[in-house]
Amino acid sequence: MKKKIAIIGAGIAGLTLGNLIKKNSDHEFMLYEKEESLSLDEGYGIQLSINSLKILNIIGFNKIDNGKIYHPTGVDFFNIQNKKICELNLEQFNTAENKYTTLKRSTLIEFLKDDVYTQHLRFGKKIKEVSELKGKVLIKFDDNTNDLVDLVVGADGIFSNTRSFFEKKKNEPKFKKAIAVRTILKSKSELKIDEKKISLMMGKNCHVVIYPVNKNKEFNLICIIRDKKYDPDNVRLLINKVTKQNSDFEKVFKNDLKSWPLYFTPKIFPSTNSKVFYIGDAFNGFLPTLAQGAGQSIESAYELFNLIKEDKKDIQNVYYQERLKRAVIVRRRSNINFFAFHISSPILQVIRNFFIKFLVKRKNFINSYLGTVYKY
Repeated sequence: MKKKIAIIGAGIAGLTLGNLIKKNSDHEFMLYEKEESLSLDEGYGIQLSINSLKILNIIGFNKIDNGKIYHPTGVDFFNIQNKKICELNLEQFNTAENKYTTLKRSTLIEFLKDDVYTQHLRFGKKIKEVSELKGKVLIKFDDNTNDLVDLVVGADGIFSNTRSFFEKKKNEPKFKKAIAVRTILKSKSELKIDEKKISLMMGKNCHVVIYPVNKNKEFNLICIIRDKKYDPDNVRLLINKVTKQNSDFEKVFKNDLKSWPLYFTPKIFPSTNSKVFYIGDAFNGFLPTLAQGAGQSIESAYELFNLIKEDKKDIQNVYYQERLKRAVIVRRRSNINFFAFHISSPILQVIRNFFIKFLVKRKNFINSYLGTVYKY
């Protein structure tokens, strides 16, 4: 049965769902974005494992300009002093069609918006009121426009405004007592790293990840630092926690820096309305320590799309149960990584490094720990 769908939020999750609907079904849809334009922050790098690529290639991502993306061959593990511990081969998860990919977030957004921008995307739309009318959902926006739809999909991030209109039970995101700082490197000369790989450097209450985002030798650097509060005016003081452990980072952090506090979703609740669904961070916000934020946004959009397309019965319960299983796996591994990457005790760091070096050589462990996530 043909349905009309309102997608609230034009980030990776919402745009992916819009593309899937447009290219693989006859359902009607409209994307509503509260901002006046799409966020095309050039410096924000993302990683896409093959679970994401398999889905994106359905909507033509394999035709993207190859110079705008990169396929890292592996992950090099270092201590914060830049001493290599071991390496993990990422190519073992690749197929001929789907390869682990890094790129700028703006590159993916540009790709996703192309086929929906003109007819299916409306900006400056903030929900003012919702109600049910003749078995459908009536959404009223604060610009005095409205839409009557069969289904509503909240894709508006971890602080989802959509949830506040449809859910009585609050599920406020919690601050992880950690801050993310990032910059784009034009040169990696200060650090001894392999430009073909992702470099992960683990220190006391911090870790740094560096990876190429295109063929133009641009590298995304993201640093996660534990701290009890977030003050954007004191980011340089936070950086000192890293540079004290390795002075080579002083030159690296002289570039333009952007920062934000890390939040996570404490509990995962189903929607209480059979006509309302949540995808991406609106369903569950992950820590970035497994690099699955974008991937899980893409996956959740694909799962919901298939259920809508197949007109499944009890779609709300089926979607929630399947997404919950997946989210729990990713969340557990993200939390384990967050703990392991930030160990402060020198003795425990030595023990951790020994186990990482041992485990990356065990195929059964790698297939269980990463393969179950990557091979979706």
